[in-house]
Amino acid sequence: MSNLNKLLIANRGEIAIRITRAAQELGLTAVAIYPEDDAQSLHVRLADEAILLQGRGASAYLDIAQIVQLAKDAGCDGVHPGYGFLSENANFAAAVEAANMTFIGPSVAALDAFGDKAKARALAQACDVPVVAGLSEAISIEQAQAFFAAHADSGILLKAIAGGGGRGMRIVRSADDLAEAFVRCQSEALAAFGNDGLYAEQLVASPRHIEVQILGDGTDAIHCYERECSLQRRRQKVWEEAGAVCLDKETRETLCNSAVALAKSVNYCGAGTLEYLYDEATNEFFFIEMNTRIQVEHPISEMITGVDLVQEMIRVCGGAKLSLTQDQIHRNGHAIEVRINAEDPLMRFMPWPGKLEKMSVPRGEGIRFDHFLYEGYQIPTFYDSLLGKVIVHAPTRAEAITKLKSVLELIKLKGLKTTISLHLALANDASVQEGAFHTQWLEPWLEAGNLTLAQTKRGER
Repeated sequence: MSNLNKLLIANRGEIAIRITRAAQELGLTAVAIYPEDDAQSLHVRLADEAILLQGRGASAYLDIAQIVQLAKDAGCDGVHPGYGFLSENANFAAAVEAANMTFIGPSVAALDAFGDKAKARALAQACDVPVVAGLSEAISIEQAQAFFAAHADSGILLKAIAGGGGRGMRIVRSADDLAEAFVRCQSEALAAFGNDGLYAEQLVASPRHIEVQILGDGTDAIHCYERECSLQRRRQKVWEEAGAVCLDKETRETLCNSAVALAKSVNYCGAGTLEYLYDEATNEFFFIEMNTRIQVEHPISEMITGVDLVQEMIRVCGGAKLSLTQDQIHRNGHAIEVRINAEDPLMRFMPWPGKLEKMSVPRGEGIRFDHFLYEGYQIPTFYDSLLGKVIVHAPTRAEAITKLKSVLELIKLKGLKTTISLHLALANDASVQEGAFHTQWLEPWLEAGNLTLAQTKRGER
C-alpha cells in the first residue's frame, strides 16, 4: 500500500467522483474543491471534505497557487489532478512537490518531456518507436511552407507543440491554405496552452487512432492493452473501444511492447496513454503523443482487464510497486464507451446547459455509467459539456454493440438535449458494426445527413 492518507482531487465532474470513490475504497480521505458556481456538483457532496475555491468557472480549477495552498492547509499529503485542467501541467506538479505533497502522476521531468510534443517524438525515435515523418521542433511559417512543398501529394498536419485534445491542429492539403492555417493554429495553441509553438507532420491518409494504456511505478511498467478511438468529430473522441479489431495479434503485441519500452525509458510513474496512428493499408503504426494522465476512456481498459487503473495509479504514485506483472493481465471480451454530452447533435452540437428533471439509467452485468448527475441538477454553463460515459462490456464486439443499443434506448435524461441519439445512430450503422471506419469517417457521415435520417426513421424528428 502507498504512504498516502488524505487526497485532494483537483478536478470536478465525473472524473472527480471516480477518483473520490477509488480513494475511499483505498481507505483515504477524499477532499473536493469547488468554486461557488459549482457548489451543487455531485463531486462536492460525495467527498469526505469539500473546500471552497475563490474564483469562477474553469479558471478557479486552474489556480495553481490557491489549490496547492488549500491542499496544504487541509493537511493533504497527495493531490490527484484527474484529466484536463492541470493534469499535465509540470508547474503544478512541481508546486505540489515543493509543498511536500505527492502528485498523483508522473515526475516533473516526464511531464516536461511529453508535454512538448516535439520532444516526445524525439524520445520515441530514441526508443525505436516509429513516428510519422515530420519536423520535431517549433517551426516558422517558412519551414512549414518548405515541409509542405516536400509533402504536397499527401498534405501535412500542423500541431501545437504543447497541445493535445485536437486543439491547435489543422490539416493542410493546399499551399494556398497554409498561411491562414498556421496563424489559426498559433492562436488556438496560445489560448489553450500559453504556447504558440507549432510543429508539422506528414498527413497519414484515413488512419485508425489506436492508443495503449500503460502503468508504471518509476522502475517497471506494464500495459493494459489497446483502445481504438477512431470515431472523432473535430478531432475530439466520440466513441471508444477496447480492443482494436483492426489489429492482428502480432501487430498488437509489437504496439503494446513499444509503449512499455517508451514508458520505461523515462522511469514513468502512474497511468499514461501512448497514442498512435495505424495505417491499415500498410499495417504500420506511428507514435503521435503520450498523455501523462488518466484518460476519459480508461473504463473500457478496466472492463477488459479487471484492473482498477485509478486505484493502481494512486498506489504507485504513493510509493508502492505495481501490484501486477504483465503475465497477470489478460484481455477478456470487448468494451465500448460513448461520451454523453449536453449538446444537441441535430443543431450542430449546440451546448445545452439545461436542468435535469428526471433520470433513469439501466443497470446490469457489463453496464457502467460514470457521471455526476442527479434529478434537479442544473447543468452549469462554465464547463465542458461532458455529462457522463456509458460503458458496456460483452464477450464479443457484436454483443457489446447490441448491449450498447439496449442501454441507450432505455437511458432517460429528461430536460436535457444530449448526444445519446448520435450514439444510437452510430450503433445501428453498418460501417460501425463492421468496424469499417477511420479518423476522418464521422464528419462526412454527419454532413451527409445520416443522423437526421436515423432520427426520422425512429420518429424523433
